[in-house]
Amino acid sequence: MSNNATWDQIKGAWRQITGKVREEWGEFTDDEIMEMNGEREQLVGKIQQKYGMARDDAQRQVDNWSRRVNW
Repeated sequence: MSNNATWDQIKGAWRQITGKVREEWGEFTDDEIMEMNGEREQLVGKIQQKYGMARDDAQRQVDNWSRRVNW
């Protein structure tokens, strides 16, 4: 399965998997998670902002998480 197909599935199931987002990135508030609305780039940006990391590192975290998330 391509990463795009995986992300489309994540976006479609966002409300069901917000707990998994919280497990991975515990500093996000519920409001922040809901504001992302399954948008990959918003998630990457919030990780950069909250955790003070480079964009490449944030993208790598999101890619790794999206490959292993189960819902």
